[in-house]
Amino acid sequence: MDTSLRLSQKLQQKLSPQQIQMIKLIEVPTLQLEQRVQQELQDNPALEEGIENEPDDNDSERELDENGDAINDTPINDDTDFEEYMDDSIPDYRLASHNQSRDEMGVREDIPFSIGTSFHEHLSEQLGLRQLSDQDRSIARFIIGNIDDDGYLRRDLEAIADDIAFQTSVSVSSADLERLLALVQSFEPVGVGARTLQECLLLQLGKKEPSPDVDNAIRILTKDFDAFAKKHYDKLLRLPGMDEDKLKAAIAIITRLTPKPGAAFSSILEKNMQQVIPDFIVTIEQGEPVVTLNNDTIPPLRVSAAYRDMLQTYSQDKTQSRQIKDAASFVKQKLDAAKWFIDALKQRNDTMMRVMVAIAHLQREYLITGDDVNLKPMILKDIADITNLDISTVSRVSNSKYVQTHFGVFPIKYFFSESMLKQDGEEVSSRTIKSILLSCVENEDKRNPIPDEQLMEELKRKGFVIARRTVAKYREQLGIPVARLRKQV
Repeated sequence: MDTSLRLSQKLQQKLSPQQIQMIKLIEVPTLQLEQRVQQELQDNPALEEGIENEPDDNDSERELDENGDAINDTPINDDTDFEEYMDDSIPDYRLASHNQSRDEMGVREDIPFSIGTSFHEHLSEQLGLRQLSDQDRSIARFIIGNIDDDGYLRRDLEAIADDIAFQTSVSVSSADLERLLALVQSFEPVGVGARTLQECLLLQLGKKEPSPDVDNAIRILTKDFDAFAKKHYDKLLRLPGMDEDKLKAAIAIITRLTPKPGAAFSSILEKNMQQVIPDFIVTIEQGEPVVTLNNDTIPPLRVSAAYRDMLQTYSQDKTQSRQIKDAASFVKQKLDAAKWFIDALKQRNDTMMRVMVAIAHLQREYLITGDDVNLKPMILKDIADITNLDISTVSRVSNSKYVQTHFGVFPIKYFFSESMLKQDGEEVSSRTIKSILLSCVENEDKRNPIPDEQLMEELKRKGFVIARRTVAKYREQLGIPVARLRKQV
C-alpha cells in the first residue's frame, strides 16, 4: 500500500454561510422577512431597531442663544441629589411582560382571533347528540376520523374493520359498519361520509323535498351516472319519459349540489392566512411607472452603540484575562453578525429594486394601461441581461413575490410569458393568445362548444398561427375543459 503524501491543486466553488443566508433573504417575501428580522432582533442583542447615528430629539429641538449655545430651561440646582437619578434599581413589575399601559406601549391591543370549528369537530359534536352504546360511539368516531377534508370516506369498510380489530381488539361486522356509516351520513353537511361522487349527490337529493324534477335527477344519477359525468345528453334523453325540458330541469338541480361537502368547513384561520402582502408598489406619476419597495413593516436597524463601547472597553483592558478575552470574542461575533445582517438587507433591497425596475421598464405600457394586449413577451434572461444579475437571482426575486398596481395585485411571474410571432412578424406575448382563447370560449354557443381545431382556425384568422396541441396546452393552463365537457342542454 502506497502511504506517500502528494499535493494536488483543484478549483472548487463553494458558497460561504453568508452567501447562503443572502440567497435565503432574497427568496423570502415581505411577510416572512418581517418574521426573519424579528427573530434576528431576539437572537442578536447587538442588533437594535432605529436609524444609525440617530440624533437626539431633545438636542435638535432646543433653542439657541445669541452665542449659539443651547438654552437650558431648567436652572441648575446645586443641592440636587444626583444619586437619586443614578439609582439603577427597577421595580420587578416593570420587568414583567405586558406591564405597561396602552399609551406607554404605543401599540394597539391585539384583537382575539376566532379560529372556529373544524370539519371533524363539527361531526363529533353531532355524534355526541346521539344515543349510542360506548362501542358504537367509538366505532362511529373511528369512521369520522377516516373521512377526508372533502367529506368523503375513501377507505373500504373492510380495511376500517381491520384497523378497529387491530387497535381495540374488537371485531366489527360489516352490517354494523354499514349501520353506523348510515348514521354518519345523516349528519350535516348533507352528503358527508359518501364513498363516491355518485353516492354524495344521491344523499343530497334524498334530503330534498320530493318533486318530479328531483325524481328525474335521482333517476339520471342512478341509471346512467357515466353518461351524466361525460355529458352524453343524447343518451340521457333516451331514458323513459325524459325530454329536453325535464333533462334541463334535472341537470339544473344536480349542478346546484355540493360535490365536496367538507370544503365548506375549511378552517377560518387557513382562509385568513391566505393574504397577499405586495412586495412592490407601482404607481403612475406624470405618465411613468414608479417602483417603490413595500418595506413599511420592516423596522430600521442599527448596530448597538452599547456593544461597541463594550468591545472597546474590553480591548483597552490591560489584564487580558481568559474571561475578558471570551467576552470580547462574544461581543465581536455579535457585532459582526449584526453588521452583516444590516448589509445583507440593504443588498437584498437593492437587488429586488433592480429587478423590479427592469420589469417596469419592459412592461411600461402594460403597467400604465392595465390591458393584457400591451403585455410584452419577457423571460428571465431578458431581465438578467438588463440588471447584469444571474438568471437564478432573477428567478429568486420573482418567486413568491407580488406587486401592487393601480389595477390590481399580481405575482411577479405574471409579467413573464413566452413570445409568439404573428403572420406579419410582430412578436406578441402568449398571454395575449390566452386572452383571445378565453374570449372565444366565453362567447361560444354552449349547446355546440368550439373544439380545439376550430379554436386553432379562429386564432389563425386573427393572425396567430399555432398548432392544435398548443391550443390544447393553453386551454388546459386556463382551466378550460374540452368541448364535450363544456356542452350544456
